[in-house]
Amino acid sequence: VQLQASGGGLVQAGGSLRLSCTSSARIFSSTAMGWFRQGPGKEREFVAAINYGGDTKVYADSVDVRFTISRDNRKNMVFLEMNRLKPEDTALYYCASRLQGWGSIERSPSEYGYWGQGTLVTVSS
Repeated sequence: VQLQASGGGLVQAGGSLRLSCTSSARIFSSTAMGWFRQGPGKEREFVAAINYGGDTKVYADSVDVRFTISRDNRKNMVFLEMNRLKPEDTALYYCASRLQGWGSIERSPSEYGYWGQGTLVTVSS
């Protein structure tokens, strides 16, 4: 499975960005997806996850209300809408996929078998 993330960039604090991720998985519609991020000098952390059908979503406390995860199973894509961005949101954002057919949400990076290359989000103050 290959994951291609895009949509990162430089934005001022308070601004918005929309990240996209395209998966090559054959059974994308049965597989849970997640977004993680790694800021400068920090460990990779959970941001958001969505179950296979898109009706269950979870968020890290630090992004809840400001970020929205969604998916389009017809296009094999998952999205992360980020609003009211803060400088502390600056990070390399990774799209991740659970093993094909594993549809439930997990927060731990170890539960995800496939990772994209990351897309950089920089929020200036």
